[in-house]
Amino acid sequence: IKNAEALERMEKVDTLVIDKTGTLTEGRPSVVAIKTAYGIAESELLRLAASLERSSEHPLAAAIVRAAHDRAIALVQPSSFDSPVGKGVVGEVEGRKLVIGNQRIMSEGGIDTTSLSAAADDMRKDGATAIFVAIDGKAAGIIAIADPVKATTPSAISALKDAGIRVVMLTGDN
Repeated sequence: IKNAEALERMEKVDTLVIDKTGTLTEGRPSVVAIKTAYGIAESELLRLAASLERSSEHPLAAAIVRAAHDRAIALVQPSSFDSPVGKGVVGEVEGRKLVIGNQRIMSEGGIDTTSLSAAADDMRKDGATAIFVAIDGKAAGIIAIADPVKATTPSAISALKDAGIRVVMLTGDN
């Protein structure tokens, strides 16, 4: 606050719109769960996904790569990589075609995710982002990524509400 006028205006504020990532959360998303399908091992799903995602600059991709490194999973170089904006990534790793991302990229690729829908919904209910992974045209699993809430967030939100301020979270997550 740089002057008295700004301070006086603050007295009239009744709603505060807050960005989620890095404001309410730690700003460091991490993998919190992995659900696999059709018998693929969790470590293999993570290895293939992280191998492709390491070519991406997206924070969720970084979380997948970090999870593989934390588990000492060796990654390989993808032979192709593309990142359609707002959908996910596609590419090839060790001759296997991968599609990683949201429901839209799966639908557009003709990949049936019905068998994983309930698990994805459960992950979202727990506050995570559900990232679908398809291998060779089949839904192979989901990686749940969440950004932990800062320890100070609950008390700060309570104090704002106690002061009569309506708090609105602004996020691009589901």
